[in-house]
Amino acid sequence: MRNHRLLLMGLIMTTLTAPTVHADEGMWLPNRLPSDHLKATYGFEPTAQWIDHVRKSCIRFGRGGSASFVSPNGLIMTNHHVGATAIAKLSDSKHDYLHDGFYAQTRDGELSCEGLELFTLAEIRDVSKQIHDAIKPGMSPAEASAARDAVKSQIEQDATKETQLQPEIVTLYGGRQYHLYLYKKYTDIRLVFAPEQGIAFFGGDISNFEYPRYDLDVSFFRAYENGKPAKTEHFLQWSADGVSENDLVFVVGHPYRTQRIFTTSHLKLLRDVEIPMILSAYNQLEVELIQFRSEGAEHHRIGTDPLFGVQNGRKAFGGILAGLFDSHTMAQKEATQKSLQSFVQTDETRVAKWGDPWGEIEAAIKKVEDVFPAYYVSENRRMRMPTQFHVAKHLVRMAEELKKPDAERLSEYRDSKLDSIKRSIISTGPIYPDLEQLILTDALTRMGRVLGGDHAIVKAALGGQRPADRAAAILAGCKLGDQTERQRMLDGGSEAIAGSKDSMILFAKLLDGYARPLREQVEDEWESVEAAAYTRIAEAMYAKDGESVYPDATGTLRFSFGTVKSYTQQGKTIPHTTNIGGAFDLSREFKNAAPFNLPESWLRAEKKLSASTPFNYVSTCDIIGGNSGSPTVNRNGEIVGIIFDGNIQALIWDIQFEQEQARGVHVDSRAIIEALSQVYNAKALVSELQESKLASN
Repeated sequence: MRNHRLLLMGLIMTTLTAPTVHADEGMWLPNRLPSDHLKATYGFEPTAQWIDHVRKSCIRFGRGGSASFVSPNGLIMTNHHVGATAIAKLSDSKHDYLHDGFYAQTRDGELSCEGLELFTLAEIRDVSKQIHDAIKPGMSPAEASAARDAVKSQIEQDATKETQLQPEIVTLYGGRQYHLYLYKKYTDIRLVFAPEQGIAFFGGDISNFEYPRYDLDVSFFRAYENGKPAKTEHFLQWSADGVSENDLVFVVGHPYRTQRIFTTSHLKLLRDVEIPMILSAYNQLEVELIQFRSEGAEHHRIGTDPLFGVQNGRKAFGGILAGLFDSHTMAQKEATQKSLQSFVQTDETRVAKWGDPWGEIEAAIKKVEDVFPAYYVSENRRMRMPTQFHVAKHLVRMAEELKKPDAERLSEYRDSKLDSIKRSIISTGPIYPDLEQLILTDALTRMGRVLGGDHAIVKAALGGQRPADRAAAILAGCKLGDQTERQRMLDGGSEAIAGSKDSMILFAKLLDGYARPLREQVEDEWESVEAAAYTRIAEAMYAKDGESVYPDATGTLRFSFGTVKSYTQQGKTIPHTTNIGGAFDLSREFKNAAPFNLPESWLRAEKKLSASTPFNYVSTCDIIGGNSGSPTVNRNGEIVGIIFDGNIQALIWDIQFEQEQARGVHVDSRAIIEALSQVYNAKALVSELQESKLASN
């Protein structure tokens, strides 16, 4: 079975960007920074030592964010919203750390985040030749994909035995290159500090993806090894000076995905089929979660983190869709594509070598368009099923997949990833029955809305019942909310699954019967064809424009750079920075009403705070989802902030970079210290941040 990758995420996300690169455009590989451009434009030439130090200080936080080490004792900085799920899992009806904040004044008080995993990139190896050599002349796209999977599996197994590190093979430049990334994994992670969500997400959904902003979107964790704080040789020191307008800064993190090389037919699939389906799902669930949170204090608490995720996704995908409706954007994409097509088609040798990959992608899309809605509701992660379903699905699939050789398994169940899957099954965090009921009802309803009541999947999933009644019946017979039961089923393997009468296990088996054939069809008719086609597009682009380009984002470590810079909107200059005093002014303007209500701790500390302290600022750094939590560093590799958002104009960066108005939004390092000192009295934490710099001088 070929690697499974989500259609929206590109299925070949690792392809090449368009050849026209703007001044600050680029999510650059850590081993391929554009040093000549940096030197010529900014008078800065990063040394190998500088790059290596920054790289080893940066962290992939869980499955969807970025972070960095900021002291030699395992102290980690990320966004509050990146750490929010872990913070919410630590909360209960008596301690709402997401709403009220948390600070461990001593290390004994730091709270263990069960199931959380963090990764630092220890080494990069080029394994392109090994993988290319596996592809033999005459192989079909599906056969070539299977051959690649087989050699990738072997490379990962060999690397694990040799290094004891976590391996990941990263496809770059449309398959022209493959790199083996080796990660050091930390599994004992503890919460040190989180502010109240009221200041971490000040302005709420109204201000999300907007600017000016006044958010302390930061939290601190600590990595432990053998029960003691990890000794981290590489960490980022704190800048005493912060930033000024026009300063060069770097954002170093894990951008999740971009689609800048996508053909116009592929972009139209996103615009006309996939994103509208995703937005419909977000809109439906958002309304239900808002209603859920209004039903009492406990529902309000447990629904807050899910609602943030849904609203954030709804706004982000809405911005991308708006960009795809922009005729100027699509015209630029069409012009770039036609230029490359002309380069290929006007030369017989090039035609013989590369053919018509654009036509192949368009033909492959037509093959899967009709089945994609069914694939989406049964397999895509954006279907948003409850926690106990995800546990059941993993258990059911592991029972089948672990019988196969490693290379023939679904990619997520290869040996290199099994430890993380098993941890996710056991360490789910608290499971709330009322929230499970809402999410499962929502998912079943969505199946019917997308496919219609007469579709086989809908009939099977609902079993003749209303969605709410069916969800209640499934959950009533499910025991997977109990960690002991999850461990028993995991230990029992295929025999335990085969004999299980658990209603959620049975439901997961039922859906799997529909999902697997759809997944195989999508992989055979779309993914394998697309992978081969984009490889040839990338090769043609290299022949035409050279190798001074960067690959699309892949969720792996990248360096972006730019300048701190104001912009003009509707004839008005938007300053590059805000200050702490502005947060109080805005709160007073709205009479401290939600979502512009400052926490009590801030209201009490107003006179102690320096109103002129820079709070948030914007830069031209090229960022995207997954960059959240990325450290912002200066030429000295020192922390001058942390990225947490982009403005509304930056949402098109998924598809195409522009920097006239689009900006990344950062928390200023000076605001972090000011708040920790004057609002939270976090003396030990401030000392650790500042003394780390002194100790290294």
